[in-house]
Amino acid sequence: MKTPRAGNPARGHRAYHNGVAAERRAVDLLEEDGLSVLATRHRTPLGELDIVAADAENLIIVEVKQRARLSDAAYALTSRQSQRLLAATEYLLATNPAYQRSNVRIDVIVFDENFQARRIKDAVRAA
Repeated sequence: MKTPRAGNPARGHRAYHNGVAAERRAVDLLEEDGLSVLATRHRTPLGELDIVAADAENLIIVEVKQRARLSDAAYALTSRQSQRLLAATEYLLATNPAYQRSNVRIDVIVFDENFQARRIKDAVRAA
């Protein structure tokens, strides 16, 4: 997640901190599901991966979105962002052999303004 933008500093600051809080809550949810979180905010030259999690067979890249409503958050992932996630995931796998698993997928965890969550498994796929 980037630092707040110029323009409306108060709004940007609030959005940034809400995003950080959503990512922390997402980590908690993944760990409650028995996954190990390998990295958060993993930067690659092709983009940042919010969360990298795994179990014995699965590597799961997780994008976190937070909006006023769950439906707004679910539709916040654009096609361009999906392509960036795919490219960054490929880079991660090519440069981190220890992360290799039998299955790799990209999930999205969405939060509303009250931090109610919904996890959308396998939300992004290569075309």
